[in-house]
Amino acid sequence: MLTIRNFIFFLIVLVVMVFLTGCTEDESDFADQKNQQPEKEKENVTTSSDQRRVLATNLQEPWEIEVVDDRIYISERTGHIVTVKEGKVQRKRVEFAADLSQQSEAGLLGLAFPEDFSSTQTAFAYYSYEKSGAYFQRVVKIEEKESNWIETERMIDEIPGGEYHQGGRLEIGPDNRLYITTGDATNPELAQSKNSLAGKILRMELNGTVPEDNPFGNSYVYSYGHRNPQGLAWDVEGQLYATEHGSDAHDEINHIKAGNNYGWPIIQGDEAQDGMEQPIVHSNEQTWAPSGMANLHGNFYFASLRGEALRQFNPMTGSEVEVISDIGRIRDVFADQHGLYVITNNTDGRGSPSQEDDKLIYITIPENQLHQ
Repeated sequence: MLTIRNFIFFLIVLVVMVFLTGCTEDESDFADQKNQQPEKEKENVTTSSDQRRVLATNLQEPWEIEVVDDRIYISERTGHIVTVKEGKVQRKRVEFAADLSQQSEAGLLGLAFPEDFSSTQTAFAYYSYEKSGAYFQRVVKIEEKESNWIETERMIDEIPGGEYHQGGRLEIGPDNRLYITTGDATNPELAQSKNSLAGKILRMELNGTVPEDNPFGNSYVYSYGHRNPQGLAWDVEGQLYATEHGSDAHDEINHIKAGNNYGWPIIQGDEAQDGMEQPIVHSNEQTWAPSGMANLHGNFYFASLRGEALRQFNPMTGSEVEVISDIGRIRDVFADQHGLYVITNNTDGRGSPSQEDDKLIYITIPENQLHQ
């Protein structure tokens, strides 16, 4: 029989259960909000649309951005260089000494412009070609003419090429030397051989000779054990950093030092072995597919292809965040004092191009984010 005491006890238990159930649901909602908060923070980092300017559209498989005075130069894998100035876009074909390779990730890739370009009209280019059934890359000088560019001098030749992993980044460092990234040409063992130009970061004088302070005698090899490095940038102290495509995720940012071995194909990610360098940050099980990189006031910004984002890395804190994530694949980034030039890469057969892709976009970075 239900007594008054039992009835009162039953009511108390029922009220407590209802109260606890309500608290559990609220805490669960709060926990979900906390779990989502990092994504909110990433959205806050993303610049709003009114801080972006589209400077050029309908680019064809663009690869590298260079800015000289008031002109922006963009290489296209199809063998053209696009010039953007004051809203006007001009495309010129490059006349190379060999036909461009049609291998995946190949074509006209890196560009670099020396300080005397305005007077000489001569720049550096990295391109892929086929010879007797084999694939190679070379670094050459090219000269701008009224209606085209022409190859004028060969600097380094027969860099191994393959089905994938062509490398391709060119940058002139603060030491006024030319740095060149090369992929392992889909032959990983070449990355560990100091006698091969594949899977390396190379360094040369602008006249084509080997710098006397290179780490290996009479060799362009500056660092080795790389899989497919595609981005180079220096910090304010002149230290070199590089982005690198990993195998099955584990994409990397490496601090590059002369003569060091960066491990591929023996180690990657958190793996370690004596005499081999670990990355300062990597993507774990995610995939960035990182490409071009630039330093803006202490932060590194790097392009992400498969990750479809512009990402920011702070070398002081080791933090890495997504900055832009709504324009598809991004191939390269170039910094000036106030923001970033980026090129999308949705027309290379691996993206989903919109009607005006690919684009050159300028992104103003707000002052309160420049030093984060």
